Amino acid sequence: MQFAATTRAQQGTGASRRMRFTGKTPGIVYGAGEQPQLIEMDHNAIFHALKKEVFHSSVLDLDIDGKTTKVVLRDVQYHPFKQQILHVDFQRVDETTKIEMRVPLHFEGVENSPAVKEDKCTVTPLIHELAVVCMPAHLPEHIVVDLSGLTVKSALGLNNLTKMPYGVKAVVRGSNKNPALVSIKLPEVAPAEGAAPAPAAPAKKGKK
Repeated sequence: MQFAATTRAQQGTGASRRMRFTGKTPGIVYGAGEQPQLIEMDHNAIFHALKKEVFHSSVLDLDIDGKTTKVVLRDVQYHPFKQQILHVDFQRVDETTKIEMRVPLHFEGVENSPAVKEDKCTVTPLIHELAVVCMPAHLPEHIVVDLSGLTVKSALGLNNLTKMPYGVKAVVRGSNKNPALVSIKLPEVAPAEGAAPAPAAPAKKGKK
């Protein structure tokens, strides 16, 4: 995905405020052993780009004054109540160095799974993105989790449900190395029609 920016010379709170007033958004590009570079972008363009899932999980071609630099999005600062982007951070990508990114999970096939079709279960995703490490060329836009074979007895962990793309390794921190990706809830069983209600528990006698 390609995106355009220009170099900015001024910095500081006042300069950034004036920039936003003219419809621009300040940003910075850093990393890969080079000096940080101050940039500015069209606010409307970056605002709509940030709504796209791929913008958050892909290597981007950032055109700065006609020169293309490969970067990944690292941080975005939003106005607390306005629909306004205050600042954007990009990190340069070294094609020979692995990067760590958070990649969206796409759950597919659950409506055709035995758990849903036969047992009428409710399946709820617990994790919507996954941290991965890989070479920039192998970074996936998303990772598919195939739930078409899910049953009520299925193991629901990352290692059981997800086949990682080539060259991509999941980054799992903490003691649980196989976190659950989904939960399965069995349907509630309604009482049979005409069944007698359960007898009430006898009232406890108070102390005299």
